[in-house]
Amino acid sequence: MEPLLCYPAPPPGELASALDAAGYPWTAVDGAPQAAAAEPAGGWSGAVVYAGANPAQAFALCRALRSGEAPLGPLLLVVEARQLADLAMREEHFDDFCTSASLSVELAARLARLMWLGARVDRESLVEHGPLVLNVETYQAAVAGRVLDLTYMEYELLKFLATRPGKVFTRETLLSRVWGYEYYGGARTVDVHIRRLRAKLGEEHAHLIQTVRSVGYRFGQGGWAPRWHQPSQLPFQQHSQQTAQPE
Repeated sequence: MEPLLCYPAPPPGELASALDAAGYPWTAVDGAPQAAAAEPAGGWSGAVVYAGANPAQAFALCRALRSGEAPLGPLLLVVEARQLADLAMREEHFDDFCTSASLSVELAARLARLMWLGARVDRESLVEHGPLVLNVETYQAAVAGRVLDLTYMEYELLKFLATRPGKVFTRETLLSRVWGYEYYGGARTVDVHIRRLRAKLGEEHAHLIQTVRSVGYRFGQGGWAPRWHQPSQLPFQQHSQQTAQPE
């Protein structure tokens, strides 16, 4: 993995410690010229820009990183709590932000989410429902920024349900639509995969898949429609993906 670009050089001690604790290689730069000169052959894997000490130069660097022929992403902006109001009308210059006061808690989680969501694949391939994100092209799934380690059929079942939210499906329908009409397994197969999916989603998010007594299963509540994003919005980054494994 290529290093993250980090601004400024040297970075504040708490930012350096948070990056080291998150396990990402990084290189500190003092501005756009140095960022261009120090860029590795494979390109920066992303950027973490601290705006607390010199916000004008920090925002200028963000603009420069996003205005190139191949705009850099993902870009995480770190600000002081007093600077939150300065983010208005600058949203196109960064993908996410956190405050310096929460670095030790949030930086690793936000970077993991951005690295997975990335910046090089069209967001029209994403389906989102609350904390759940699916990439229908790369067979990836994540919940609350945590990448899920799903088998092929677990992913297929989750995708089928998540792209038809609010609808109730019997076990027999799920068997025929997900596993295929030629599959002769029993309805117990569906129950086993639903149980595994809920376990992997975690206790906090297991409710996304609801049991409809005496009928079958439903994803979420009625009335929700999946958001199929436009190509101009945030894409996936190819080098930090965890794909569904075959059973």
